Amino acid sequence: MALLQVKGLSFAYPDGHRALTDVSLTLPRGSFTLLCGASGSGKSTLLRLLKTPIAPTGQMDGELVFDGASYPLPERESAAQIGFVGQDPDAQLVTDRVWQELAFGLENLGLGCATIRRRVGEMASYFGMESWYHRETDTLSGGQKQLLNLAAVLVTRPKLLLLDEPTAQLDPIAATEFLSTLQRLNRDMGITVLMTEHRLEEALPSADGVIVLEDGKVAYTGEPRAACAFLRAHPLSGALPAAARIWSGLDGGGECPLTVQEGQCFLASCGEPASPPADTAPTPADIVLRCKDAWFRYEKKDADILRGVSLILGKGEVYSLLGGNGAGKTTLLSCLAKMERIYKGNIKTAGRAVFLPQDPRILFACETVREELAEMAEDWQAVAESEGLAHLLDRHPYDISGGERQRVALAKLLLTKPDILLLDEPTKGLDSACKQTLIVRLRELAAAGVAILTATHDVEFAAEVSDRSGLLFDGEIISEDTPRRFFGDNCFYTTAACRMSREFVKNTVTCAQVVDAWTER
Repeated sequence: MALLQVKGLSFAYPDGHRALTDVSLTLPRGSFTLLCGASGSGKSTLLRLLKTPIAPTGQMDGELVFDGASYPLPERESAAQIGFVGQDPDAQLVTDRVWQELAFGLENLGLGCATIRRRVGEMASYFGMESWYHRETDTLSGGQKQLLNLAAVLVTRPKLLLLDEPTAQLDPIAATEFLSTLQRLNRDMGITVLMTEHRLEEALPSADGVIVLEDGKVAYTGEPRAACAFLRAHPLSGALPAAARIWSGLDGGGECPLTVQEGQCFLASCGEPASPPADTAPTPADIVLRCKDAWFRYEKKDADILRGVSLILGKGEVYSLLGGNGAGKTTLLSCLAKMERIYKGNIKTAGRAVFLPQDPRILFACETVREELAEMAEDWQAVAESEGLAHLLDRHPYDISGGERQRVALAKLLLTKPDILLLDEPTKGLDSACKQTLIVRLRELAAAGVAILTATHDVEFAAEVSDRSGLLFDGEIISEDTPRRFFGDNCFYTTAACRMSREFVKNTVTCAQVVDAWTER
């Protein structure tokens, strides 16, 4: 029996932009459905229309039926029965302490104290929050904040859980933990899940249904392995799990593998691979950024965030910095951009350095994308065209998708003709096609002499784009090397392609490298 039915849904924003056209879908009770699509395809709009209190303003046509009741649902019922978790862990937190956050929704539903205490205690125990139950929410890591958001939604016992790219700002370990928790909730509690996600490596094998949106319309509905066949020649093919991409690249027959384990079994049947070429760490020349023994804390009595960080960046080099949520990556970039001041050590830069923050909305102050770009330089139109932003020029920068905002913000910074680009989570919100475009663009900029330092949780992006990668832990960079050797030696901060192939061949860390190893043997 269906829990949710969407019949002929169309939606247009007040500015006339049509986000959805004749969308129809059905979510069975207890299903785990993955909603895929390019940036701006209408995924977030669809999710928000299903949650009445956060539904966007505009013209909606069609019919929505939840558990037999037609929309609009009473506000109390929507709050209790439909949960929503977004991509920004901080945006959904409303109280100062963990226990208050867990109780907040129940208090607003008017439940009694005894009921609230019982539900909050049970939920905190289920999520293993006992050790941080009384902590202030702003002291939590990104992964803990997102788990808290999920728990605060689940404590109201919703029937439907909507998630909009919930792992977008989580490190690989926290993202894996979050998705594993989701899978357990779906299996053990029968909660119906509808989730959008650009990173399908672990999300796709967890799902039992896939819906693909293209330009606001449903292009595909089916089960995960069949979805791989549909997406094989699709612009979103780069988002498929590494096992599926390698299987496709080697023209594999039989059933498409989805997991690392299945991929290992497939590679075992493909014969002996060729050894990869020798890989040596480049020596940066023409140093444009030098950070030596940098120490930083936000308040005098606080613990140090950076503890003797040293880093050099050469002209035309791409360096990717990885580390867990709360490791200090954003803090380091802020210090390098001179937005924060270290209290010990030395930072020197040569040329113009610009900083793209995690939330690009910080850079926006105009009413349209056109104005945002035009205020930066006279030749903005050529940049808008080359960056694929022409169709967004008359839109408000807050009314476009998260991935589109990232692209607009980067274009705005490039108009300043920087010598050093400091990028904080530049792939956040980007679909796989846009990510590949970004990789090509960053390599072009590097070839033109721009030095690029990016802090990222996206290990596949780092493996493809970087000349060197480093790991920030306990306030300092504890290791750095070429992507092949850096990711080849890691167990968790590595790619699925590496985990899949390391039993057969060393230091193949991208899907293309794995495919090459077996086709060149």
